[in-house]
Amino acid sequence: MGKHSLVFYKELAAKILFILSASAAIIAVGLICVFLFMQGLPAMWDMGVIRFLTGTDWRPTWNPPAFGILPMIVGSIYVTVGAILFGVPIGIFAAVFMAKFCPAPIYKILKPAINLLAGIPSVVYGYFGMVVLVPFVRQTFGGSGNSILTASILLGMMILPTIITISESAIRAIPGEIYEGAIALGASHENASYRVVLPAAKSGVMASVILGIGRAVGETMAVRMVAGNQAVLRMPHEFLMGTRTLTANVVIELGYAYGNHRAALVATGVVLFIFVMIINALFSLLKKKEGI
Repeated sequence: MGKHSLVFYKELAAKILFILSASAAIIAVGLICVFLFMQGLPAMWDMGVIRFLTGTDWRPTWNPPAFGILPMIVGSIYVTVGAILFGVPIGIFAAVFMAKFCPAPIYKILKPAINLLAGIPSVVYGYFGMVVLVPFVRQTFGGSGNSILTASILLGMMILPTIITISESAIRAIPGEIYEGAIALGASHENASYRVVLPAAKSGVMASVILGIGRAVGETMAVRMVAGNQAVLRMPHEFLMGTRTLTANVVIELGYAYGNHRAALVATGVVLFIFVMIINALFSLLKKKEGI
């Protein structure tokens, strides 16, 4: 009886430990939500939600101050969409190549290189963007080079490791019988890989895209270094314009902000958090609609 009781309590303790470990992420997100909404929502109500979200002037030193974040919202959307256009197709094609086409000697070099790309700090990416991408965009497309286009290219590079790694794992997880069945029915290696195996792995590929978009939306330092960060905000209307994103605005001004200014920056964080939640919700609806 004592031995059985000891086993029971060990299993109970292990079960509780596993539940707590699995709940850690949920608890962390809950605490972040409580902190942001408790400090940010009252500030948004005081400033006026509509005025805060649709205002085009960000003048904390004015009397009275003006807190309008619409240009930063639009700039963040432009940079994120540009990163998706650059990074997602390249990442998915690279994942298919590594999973189905890459020779073993090349794979041994390519895989560590992608892992190394994931570990490079954001400030190094930003420096690379300033030294290489900004002059390239300036000479090729015109403008100052510090623009939405430059930030989009840089963010597209930064999300590649996430998309490639997760998509490749999803493709390799597809049972070999699916590929072999397509080959047996007369499909070529390319058609079986792109039209059978890749659609079968779309759940994992979709997850990689969501995580990549999350990285693009939340990136701060690299975007701050190459996007222009205008002191006087203007509504961005082309990809060769400079802009200031929501994340860059918070990190630039939070160090010296106080009072309503600090509250407005926290409210900016709330908007950014809701923005990410909307993206995840849209992808979840898309997955349900397609039965992924």
